[in-house]
Amino acid sequence: MSIELKMAWRNIWRNPRRTLLTIAAIAFSSLILVFMLSFQLGCYETMINTSVKVSTGHLQIQAKGYLEDKKINLVVKNPAPVASILDSVKGISAYTFRANAFCLTSSDKRTYGVVVTGIDPVKEAHVSTISSIIRKGSYLKEEDESSALIGEHLSKNLKAGIGDELTILGQGRDGSIAAAVLTIKGIFDSGIDEFDRNVIMTGLNDFQDIFSMGNSVHEAVITANSLGDVSMVKQEIQNHFSETQQNKTLVAADWMEIMPGLLQGIQMDLVSGIIMYIILVIVVAFSIFNTFLMAIFERTREFGVMMAIGTTPSRITKLVLFESLFMTLVGILAGIVIGSLLTLYFQSKGIYIAGTEDILKQYGIPDRLYPKLSLISATAGPLVVFLITIVSSVFPALKIKKLKPVDAMASV
Repeated sequence: MSIELKMAWRNIWRNPRRTLLTIAAIAFSSLILVFMLSFQLGCYETMINTSVKVSTGHLQIQAKGYLEDKKINLVVKNPAPVASILDSVKGISAYTFRANAFCLTSSDKRTYGVVVTGIDPVKEAHVSTISSIIRKGSYLKEEDESSALIGEHLSKNLKAGIGDELTILGQGRDGSIAAAVLTIKGIFDSGIDEFDRNVIMTGLNDFQDIFSMGNSVHEAVITANSLGDVSMVKQEIQNHFSETQQNKTLVAADWMEIMPGLLQGIQMDLVSGIIMYIILVIVVAFSIFNTFLMAIFERTREFGVMMAIGTTPSRITKLVLFESLFMTLVGILAGIVIGSLLTLYFQSKGIYIAGTEDILKQYGIPDRLYPKLSLISATAGPLVVFLITIVSSVFPALKIKKLKPVDAMASV
């Protein structure tokens, strides 16, 4: 270890109270940034998983152009080969097939335009949370015929309840008129108003018969083992499509492409969070700047004596920078360790917010929120603190170069 490093380490402990307060300020800001960024990212993951498990899934396989223009004739003609591919892809927890059509739906009192979705009741229960958010009636069974699930908002708009009949009228895939009478078996409440207001679900077999779909579907809806597996699963599916030439007719879209509004909302919230973090870092930076500046003023006479016996100003500047570097590194490492331990504790135990459990449960969100520690959340904030702190210490250190030995030794 060089003499400057040894002297710097000894010098920072000449005033242990000031040193500990400075280290504590750096450590606290790093701790807060690690925990809050982890909590924010964990909430985003919960929000995404909750949203995708209501309707869209983490990924979907569709015919090319269906995402932009949901025409009934843009179909996955034969789901069996797609199912074979999905069975071989690692990282997939479950998948199902759906079909969709726009229709007019009438009750005894009102008529509304809605999306009718055909689902496989058994597979759907593993992909989405629809079966767990039925508020009235019951979920569909595989043997049910001419039965439907509707959202609570649509139920109110149509003034229809459990056991009432709905008449749907639309256009089949072959251009024929598609009409049927469905009996309401269950009413769900997902917490997503647009979804609850515009969707009717019925059995996939009934849907295919009503809309002359044959064996075709519109979507293969996929949930991954975790949000981090989505990009890997998507890439593997695309690789399979390339090998089988299905990439000419089918595409794999992830949740960011399917729900751009959710992605934009997360980005906006993240930006507002980053602004708050920057304010915190700036406040800490001014505190560190003031501490380093006062330290320079207090040691002006000492620096004058050192220059008088031949120590160059650049060497003294290097010494002071090493001192600030030591305090910054100790503070940041302490903040990362404590912040990570705190995050890991709440990542396993969760954070319970009293009074919100009923509301969260209603929308399929667990009553405990869980931070999510990652390499980014553990290092991004402390890295910014490190850079800002080092920059804050440079200006006071540079003042040493302007000192004159005689004037510095004469200072009190």
